[in-house]
Amino acid sequence: MTVFLRWLLFLGQGVAIGVANVIPGVSGGTMALVFGIYERLIGLLSDLFKAGLSLVRFDLNGFRSSLSQVEWSFLIWLGVGVLIAPLLGAALIPGLLESWPEHSRSLFFGLILGTIPIPWLRIKDHRSKNVVILIFATVLSFVLVGIPPLESVNPGLIAVFFSAALAICAMILPGVSGAFILLVIGMYAPIFEAIDERNLAVIAVFALGAGLGLGSFAVVLKSLLERAHDATMAALVGLMIGSLRSLWPWLAEDRALLAPEMSDQLMWILLIGVAGLLISAAMTYWEVRKLNRR
Repeated sequence: MTVFLRWLLFLGQGVAIGVANVIPGVSGGTMALVFGIYERLIGLLSDLFKAGLSLVRFDLNGFRSSLSQVEWSFLIWLGVGVLIAPLLGAALIPGLLESWPEHSRSLFFGLILGTIPIPWLRIKDHRSKNVVILIFATVLSFVLVGIPPLESVNPGLIAVFFSAALAICAMILPGVSGAFILLVIGMYAPIFEAIDERNLAVIAVFALGAGLGLGSFAVVLKSLLERAHDATMAALVGLMIGSLRSLWPWLAEDRALLAPEMSDQLMWILLIGVAGLLISAAMTYWEVRKLNRR
């Protein structure tokens, strides 16, 4: 692959990750796992965080050493993709979810369902231990995404800091949306109100919490992937499977699962879901062939 095509691939992956972060039940981590760049992304974030810590400690040798490990072309083009995602359709998705909620969730449900085998195939050890970990993570994620949102609160800066750290950690976990976590703990509306009102104190504290949470959690994940790769990947796949609950087309306001409603739109909803499944199944087939060639 030429350098230009490689950069274009990173850009497209960044756009997909950025768009995924605005879809309830889908996270950027899910897309990174599907694209096979999850471990690479976590390693990159970990190196950047270590570089920042070295700079704070005035350890210039450690700072230079950490920066030398960063894949700058990967970081830059992926980051550009994430940043321009709103311009290329992310702003359209909330409107689609509001106007055609069942149709949209059906599409995303099919897309995610068909790609689950991709990260599972990256696990070499499929023995019962990892299967148990996958089942536990699936149940945990299923319960978590079914929690009804709390009422909005008037948070203090300490609450803003820790909610940002929690939400950003969730964002890099497959299947767990950072925006959804903010919604569940009642911080979604206050945070976005602060952004709209240009409340610099709240924005600065939120950014600080997000930065520290992202970096420190990336270090932990990198260590887990290095020391217990298959078990960690099994847990990540389980989180991805359990999160499908939030993409079930028929949901009540309290996020309870409903049976399909017989209506004129039922066939269209099902067909759209099948279309998403076929698209992702084709991606999975291509990935399986690529892994077999290796």
